[in-house]
Amino acid sequence: MSGPERVIDPELLIHRDATALAHAVAARFVTALVDAQSNGRVAQVVLTGGRVAAAIYRAVAESPASATIDWQRVEFWWGDERFLPPGDPERNETQARDALLNHVNFDPARVHPMPADTGQTPEAAAEVYATELAATISALSDVKGRAVPAFDVLMLGVGPDGHVASLFPGYPQLEVVDVTTVAVHDSPKPPPTRISLTVPALNRSREVWFVVSGEDKAEAVAEALKETSTLPASAPKGRNRTLWLLDEQAASQIQ
Repeated sequence: MSGPERVIDPELLIHRDATALAHAVAARFVTALVDAQSNGRVAQVVLTGGRVAAAIYRAVAESPASATIDWQRVEFWWGDERFLPPGDPERNETQARDALLNHVNFDPARVHPMPADTGQTPEAAAEVYATELAATISALSDVKGRAVPAFDVLMLGVGPDGHVASLFPGYPQLEVVDVTTVAVHDSPKPPPTRISLTVPALNRSREVWFVVSGEDKAEAVAEALKETSTLPASAPKGRNRTLWLLDEQAASQIQ
């Protein structure tokens, strides 16, 4: 393959390997935030977790182009979280802080981690996050006063079983449509207790980016891209654009 990326479809970009993928997504992330801020708005982004996500965040922090972002005008959310004590290294929040937030001049009031396990139930924690999300969503409007999607960019990984955020195949949380945030118990992937945005909440973004690396994800990626797919990864859609950003291994079973 010649060049760092190969365009198969306007919504599908395949990169040579995980390193090339991380750097390409980092560059796209910087551009997206600058574009979102160009009309004076606060950029709204939803972060994900995992090895590739950490590599993307490090690449953003190390990029000279990150200086073009007004980090004080970026609002950070999370698509899901492991319900663990504050600062636990397995939390997506901890990963994002270590790789990105600790290296940029962000506004602490604009960082919205999902609640950690401090003794409350995960259901109560999910309700707290839903309330926080609703307070911000209700304030969002464009210059003509019309409602706009809550998020500019929402990043998601995909598990080998086709799960996204902490919405797993066959789990009832996948069908929830009346709230934005749910508790998840008995996750097939440890830790067992989590908090996740629901599909309707994930769909409140201008752009949804699936960022996937590795041969172990290839079958799930190929299945999720089918029109008939029922995998959780087939559900989230961006209002303006849905991008699948893959390395060659993750794309290896796409027909």
